[in-house]
Order: sequence, then structure tokens, then C-alpha cells
Amino acid sequence: MSSISTAEIRSALADVLNRTSYGKERFVITRRGRDIAAIVPIEDLALLEALEDRIDLEDARKALAETGRKGSIPWTELKASLGL
Repeated sequence: MSSISTAEIRSALADVLNRTSYGKERFVITRRGRDIAAIVPIEDLALLEALEDRIDLEDARKALAETGRKGSIPWTELKASLGL
């Protein structure tokens, strides 16, 4: 993975985007020596989003299973306990 500073990317954005799109390169953008963002191929983003969706689905299934085991409380009771 290549690093590029915010100053450098201003003049090289078209080249970086082409290298990312066609060459599947990844770039970390730095400011004052610190990583602040990344430019990745769209396929990498799609994979990341699919992984996040899978984790969310697993978490939802665990929450539903827990509700099945422990039961739930009515919304009005929850609001009252939270002082809402």
C-alpha cells in the first residue's frame, strides 16, 4: 500500500485515481505524517460493506436469540426506566 500526503495528492489525484481504478492499488493519505484516509478500489469498498453487513446480521441474530432466552420488556416500561 502506498502513502501519499495531502499536499502531493492535490497535484496527483488523477494519477492516483487511475492507479486505484485500473491497477487496483491502495493509497493511504497522510497529513503531517499521520494516516487520515484511504483511497481503495471500489471492489475493496464493496467487500468491506458486505463484511459489515454480515457482522450486523450476526449481531441481530444474537440479539434476537437473547431476547428469546431472557424475554423482553414493553417499550413504555423501558421509556419510564430511562426517564423519557
